[in-house]
Amino acid sequence: MNDNSKVVVALLAGLAAGAALGILFAPDKGDETRDKLSQSLKDLGDSIKDKAADEINNLASLKDKVVDSIKTKLRSVEEEYSDDVEHA
Repeated sequence: MNDNSKVVVALLAGLAAGAALGILFAPDKGDETRDKLSQSLKDLGDSIKDKAADEINNLASLKDKVVDSIKTKLRSVEEEYSDDVEHA
């Protein structure tokens, strides 16, 4: 394991320990803490779904542009080929 990996693992372990201690020593009751955590995770999930939907729409738009571009180029080549065949 290189030094960067060790630093990242130590950082993640520290974050996990800090989060666990924060939850254990939080002034709220366990039910309230779980509710807050559940709501935070739900909000995060909704945010991820929204961003994924936006990216899917962006990809669909990009696909449409690429398909239109290819169709335009194919028509152009087809017209050139037809002209060449007529003049031959």
